Amino acid sequence: MQEAFNLSKVIEQSRRSGESWLEFLRVPALSVGIYSLPAGAEDSQEPHTEDEVYYVVSGRALLRVGNEDRVAEPGAILFVGANVKHRFQSIKEDLTTLVFFAPAEGSKTRK
Repeated sequence: MQEAFNLSKVIEQSRRSGESWLEFLRVPALSVGIYSLPAGAEDSQEPHTEDEVYYVVSGRALLRVGNEDRVAEPGAILFVGANVKHRFQSIKEDLTTLVFFAPAEGSKTRK
């Protein structure tokens, strides 16, 4: 399987969907999607059973991982281990992130 994606087109598709999460690639070992939150929003996500990496495309916020705050700004690459509590907070500018799950999101069961 070979796929090619244009990030600006995927972001536009995500905006048109009106949803905060849009997965656009899924194989057993990996899934990739766009996660977007407007300025001032509250992030309600729960810990995932897979490792994940956020690449911040645009916006500014803090990512609270466990008891640590990490700056989420354009170009930041942020790792969150499986089952670790995390959420974006203090979202100062509309936030758009490219998210990689390994293995694919939801493919592992919670222990």
